[in-house]
Amino acid sequence: MLHKVRSLGLQGINGYEVTAECDLSGGLPNFEIVGLPDTAVKEARERVRSAIKNSGFSFPVGRITVNLAPANLRKSGTVYDLPILVGILSAAGQLGWDDPDCAFVGELSLGGTLRPVVGMLPMALAAREAGIRRLFVPAPSAAEATIAGGLEVYPVETVEQLSAHLSGHVPIAPAPPWEGSAEALSLPDFSEVRGQEQVKRVLEIAAAGGHNAAMVGPPGSGKSMLARRLPSILPPLSRREALEATKIHSVMGLTSTQQPLLTARPFRAPHHTISSVGMAGGGNPYPRPGEISLAHNGVLFLDELPEFHKDVLEVLRQPMEEGKISVVRSAGAETYPSRFMLVCAMNPCKCGWYGHPSGRCRCSPGEVKKYLGKLSGPLLDRIDLFAEVPPLEFENLSDRSPGEPSQSIRARVMAARARQQARFGPDGPACNADMGQEALRQHCALDAAGQAVMKGAYAHMGLTARSYDRILRVARTIADLDGAQRIDAAHLAEAIQYRESDYFQR
Repeated sequence: MLHKVRSLGLQGINGYEVTAECDLSGGLPNFEIVGLPDTAVKEARERVRSAIKNSGFSFPVGRITVNLAPANLRKSGTVYDLPILVGILSAAGQLGWDDPDCAFVGELSLGGTLRPVVGMLPMALAAREAGIRRLFVPAPSAAEATIAGGLEVYPVETVEQLSAHLSGHVPIAPAPPWEGSAEALSLPDFSEVRGQEQVKRVLEIAAAGGHNAAMVGPPGSGKSMLARRLPSILPPLSRREALEATKIHSVMGLTSTQQPLLTARPFRAPHHTISSVGMAGGGNPYPRPGEISLAHNGVLFLDELPEFHKDVLEVLRQPMEEGKISVVRSAGAETYPSRFMLVCAMNPCKCGWYGHPSGRCRCSPGEVKKYLGKLSGPLLDRIDLFAEVPPLEFENLSDRSPGEPSQSIRARVMAARARQQARFGPDGPACNADMGQEALRQHCALDAAGQAVMKGAYAHMGLTARSYDRILRVARTIADLDGAQRIDAAHLAEAIQYRESDYFQR
């Protein structure tokens, strides 16, 4: 007897519908799973067999064939355990159930208990698009599945509980839609930072326009401290941005039952020993998202920038321009979103004290040049804002009065973002950093004074066409922070002064 059960699978960070076709026939006992299954899917045979026996059912004797359609797509993971079990029991007549509007997803323990699965949100979104109305998932994954909306999500704890529901004896109550906590997230605050007003201004501009920024200064000047407080002034995620970012984190198993949806912008800070695959994505046998995709719609913070391997830094160039990355491996090719703010921190030399008033630097000019030479010109050209972080004076450290809180800075950032959204509309760029050429021509036109300032900067600083456009985007953000309709010479001059640190000119 043949029985079909709807289920879902993952390809990259997107879900798609899978049908588990379970056929029972006579012959020598055999249990086969086909449809390009990986090792984890093939091992479902033993998990399903034990779960059936330990849940009070009889495992059918005969030839069992399970086809996971479409058979031309590779199947991976443990999400097919539950649909295979339901299909076998239904085909054997031990479950009196047949509902084409239902789908099943879940990993089984040997005792028949369901375990959570990764990638629940993209699979639930795919279920909604496929017209599935009722989705049965492991109880710990139910909250994440409800985020998709438009589905009745049933949290299942055991096979016995599922059987009682399908037979109509003890119905399972649908999971209520997940609602985020109203409590504010606890983030480090800018009020804890002493001095460094110029650097705070740079980070405010970066947050307001989504621009890339780099901080250069000696050890202990506060570069990492400032960067880690950047999320406290960023605007909240929109619904669309939260779903995009959460899909990636869900596939990587980084969501939780208590917090299935990202409510704050991601902040990723990989160690400088990371590989190019860890940064860009990849791996075997199937490509997986890297750090630049996990930072999508958030911040990628690279501390000690010159200590990263050159190939790791160079993979950032294309995603920084296009907001996505294509990962090609022997098992397949995937394209992952990677629109992030790059924030870097670095010392001016190997020992860290080049240019310090104390004269503690032990590096020769050649060593300083070699250290900074690890950073390619094309990468530096993609950084919009450079800030020199000077050593703090004693007066700044001894001053116990709090600085400006993140809440006040965030209010200005939110006001600037609101002006950008009103300008671009719902289908336009998310922020000034994403403006294309048409938007630049329309919204970043310069008057005669601005043209004169830009012409002088272009001639004396050796700007490229890319850096010219990036200066215009930063100037537009500065004008938005001032509430100005047009870019004037003062906004442009401030944007130009942040273009590149003096350290790279020495």
